[in-house]
Amino acid sequence: MKPAPFAYHKARSLDDALAHLAAHKDARLLAGGQSLIATLNMRLSAPTLLVDINGIAGLDRIEVKGDAIEIGALVRHAQAERSDVIAKHVPLIARAMPHIAHPAIRNRGTLGGSIAFADPAAELPACLLALGGAIVASGPNGTRAIKADDFFKGLFETALSPDEIVTALRVPMARPDSRIGFAELARRHGDYAIVGLAATARTTGEKLADVRLAYFGVGDTPVRARKAETALAEGNIDDAVGALDLSPHDDVQATAATKKHLAGVLLRRVAKQLMEAVHA
Repeated sequence: MKPAPFAYHKARSLDDALAHLAAHKDARLLAGGQSLIATLNMRLSAPTLLVDINGIAGLDRIEVKGDAIEIGALVRHAQAERSDVIAKHVPLIARAMPHIAHPAIRNRGTLGGSIAFADPAAELPACLLALGGAIVASGPNGTRAIKADDFFKGLFETALSPDEIVTALRVPMARPDSRIGFAELARRHGDYAIVGLAATARTTGEKLADVRLAYFGVGDTPVRARKAETALAEGNIDDAVGALDLSPHDDVQATAATKKHLAGVLLRRVAKQLMEAVHA
């Protein structure tokens, strides 16, 4: 199937891209295109204008800014996968990267695009939620940072306004007492997960603190299991599994009951990872 006709504009600056978004209410942004092109070809999306932002300078950088890492929206998955900065300072994203799709897709797909698309079964939105990160967005009224906890609103729905562009992801830098965990279950490596879990915590003596468990594939958005977080901080994995406050629904991959069971399996695996040292 071929896409419906559309016009194309290659933006030379962020202001240029914002101006075209403001002038064309149904315009869509083209970055990596790994989700957009498929929806165009199936005519699930039919914009009159594509605004290509790949030529905008400065959106492909990975930078240390104070106690945070800022990842430009145009950073490709493969670039992040190879980044020493991300491996050292954001090990959760480094651990998740090999699970995301396949090498050809990781070579083109962007981190900003994945977050803006907000697929509830995708790894990166859950990682950003587990990290307590933020999404930096620019629009006609300036730039704002939106907490990941407030960003994912519903199925493929975010807090972005139609005239805003994601320009970067901002994540806290890992500390010596930081712990991370990541696991997912998929039918084949590279497929969207049936259920997945990204997690962060800190150690205080023999216990965990500030536990954040972000599940994906179990709802319309990435979901924090807050009661399980509290139970896991008390040190009892069985209690944490019993406290899992998730309400998955049936989908083409598994029933709700199966997903709830798998969520418990993953929690046991990730809990063990959280107790391991991130830094040797």
